[in-house]
Amino acid sequence: MKKKRITIGMKMRIFVTLIVFVISVSIALLSYFINVEQNDSYIKRMTYNSAENYATLVDPEFLSELRRTVESEEFQALRNDASMKDDESAIEKYLKDKGLWDKYAETRKEMCNYLDNMDDIKYLYIIVLGDSSAYYDMYLVDDYDNPLYETGNYQDRESGLIGVDTSKKIEPAINNSKWGWLCSAYAPVCDSQGNIVCHIGCDFDMETIVGERTTQLLIFGLVSLGLTVFAYILTLIIFNLFFTKPFKRITEESKKFDPEKFEPSDDDNIDYNKPGVINLYLKKNDEITDIYEIIRSIQVSFIDFLDDKARLEKDKQRYLDILRQVETENKDKKEQLEKVSDKAYRDELTQVGNKNAYIRKINSLAKNIEKGSAKFAIAMIDLNNLKYINDYYGHESGDIYIKGSCQIVTRAFRNSPLYRVGGDEFVVILMGEDYRNRDALVSQAREDFIKSYQNTSVPPHKRFCAAVGLAVYAEGDTVESVFKRADQAMYAEKMLFKMKNGSYR
Repeated sequence: MKKKRITIGMKMRIFVTLIVFVISVSIALLSYFINVEQNDSYIKRMTYNSAENYATLVDPEFLSELRRTVESEEFQALRNDASMKDDESAIEKYLKDKGLWDKYAETRKEMCNYLDNMDDIKYLYIIVLGDSSAYYDMYLVDDYDNPLYETGNYQDRESGLIGVDTSKKIEPAINNSKWGWLCSAYAPVCDSQGNIVCHIGCDFDMETIVGERTTQLLIFGLVSLGLTVFAYILTLIIFNLFFTKPFKRITEESKKFDPEKFEPSDDDNIDYNKPGVINLYLKKNDEITDIYEIIRSIQVSFIDFLDDKARLEKDKQRYLDILRQVETENKDKKEQLEKVSDKAYRDELTQVGNKNAYIRKINSLAKNIEKGSAKFAIAMIDLNNLKYINDYYGHESGDIYIKGSCQIVTRAFRNSPLYRVGGDEFVVILMGEDYRNRDALVSQAREDFIKSYQNTSVPPHKRFCAAVGLAVYAEGDTVESVFKRADQAMYAEKMLFKMKNGSYR
């Protein structure tokens, strides 16, 4: 029996078919994986930038205090009970009792607003990451979709974080977990000493992108299959035709292909001539025509790929410009808020703390009294004869008198906060070093006022004088009782001044 021959034509068809299949699949896979790598890199960078940007908007000191509170055994027991009962009210009450609720609610609202304005971000949260050996992490603040008792909840560490050194920068990662396909990034939040308090977790939704990639890969496969079938059919038609001369022309023209000469187009009309994409008119449809078509298809595909890449770079640059603009606007808004906040707590004339700032301070002192850690004194200062200065020399002179008197108090109590609580009344809260030297400092302030008052070489509105009263906090006191004693002491000194010098100078 005669063995069946494999003809040269058959070998050529098989060879061309295999070549076309390998090349088309290679280009398809190369395009696919390059596109995937670029998109993944872009998404990772965007996700981390979003987390890092939001990290600049939070208050590290508040988060540090919140972390200490929720890590306590008392809070964890309360949280477990609230979770079993599905009752958020207990958590809210506890945070209010600790004086943390208002800042907590504000932080949570800002997080949700940020999340709502970033369409591509699926999850945004504040998390306390354990060290590299930890298998659990604690969620500190989450959005409105999660109940309050999730605050302080320990959950299994994401598989991508197991064994990761969380004290260093955590590289963004794309993974498929119980939450679906996500790109996750974690940006650290540090306190004033540079210690990591917690991390901002940001998850970019990858479900749609992964689905599109599957479709894209299928299309590439179908295109590759189509090219392969096309090449096989074409070889059946043109194999017996003469190809030497066309092959030589193709060889010469192919050498002219130079992708570096490619210039990206502003529209869909790509100029293939500049990079030297092969463009011949062949009279015969033979094997050389197949090779020509394959070479041209490869060159065109490569130029199309370069054009797509250039468009992607432009889109990326536009996004970065938008992101920078948003960051600049956020920075400007933050600076405006800081200016408004500073103005709300500062006396416009003297630039010391105003009554609002004083109220905020005494509220803080009251909390220290409740904790049993209070140690302070109050100095009450009342200007002598300010009405006289205003009546006889005008309010501009009165303002000079107020500011000059304020400067004497500031020099005396340079380490303590000073507040203007009335037209001619100032209060100093003595703490720390000024508290320990309170008697000497009060005496110095009184001497400075006496010297200024006795200086007859300057106009009356520059002869600054005030009565100073001091009271020290003792166990059982309230801030109000200490203030009243300081006010009484000041009043007694004012009476002595009037008895000695009269109501006016």
